[in-house]
Amino acid sequence: MRKYRPPVFDVAMKVMIPTTVKIKGVIKKVYKSSTEELFMYPFYINKDDPIEFGRIMSYLDSIKPIFGSFKTYGGTENMSNGVYTVFDTAIIDTWWRPNIKSDCQIYICETGEIWDVISNPENIDMRHQFIQFKVQKVGGKP
Repeated sequence: MRKYRPPVFDVAMKVMIPTTVKIKGVIKKVYKSSTEELFMYPFYINKDDPIEFGRIMSYLDSIKPIFGSFKTYGGTENMSNGVYTVFDTAIIDTWWRPNIKSDCQIYICETGEIWDVISNPENIDMRHQFIQFKVQKVGGKP
């Protein structure tokens, strides 16, 4: 079997992992990724409590940038109810990370764009070395 050769990982990005918050009985996803939010709420890392330690470490992990390749394949244009919408899609290849799931968002550091992960990440060759997933950004004008 031929070995997978990834492209060059030259794009800095951040993984934004959602947390759920219940507001007036409605569950909403909240994405936290900036360092300002880190110090808004004081917390202490208690290494004896594995649940709290894991929650805080996964939150800190979402702040560190990762590097990967980013390939776009153009967009799909759509006109619905007088609103012109463009669905841009791209494929990201990066190092394998177990916390990237289909409900995460990816923040591209160079452009400041936020992309939604729309497919389940594929573990290339089941080696836990590389991961590939598809992302989508919706834009348009009213």
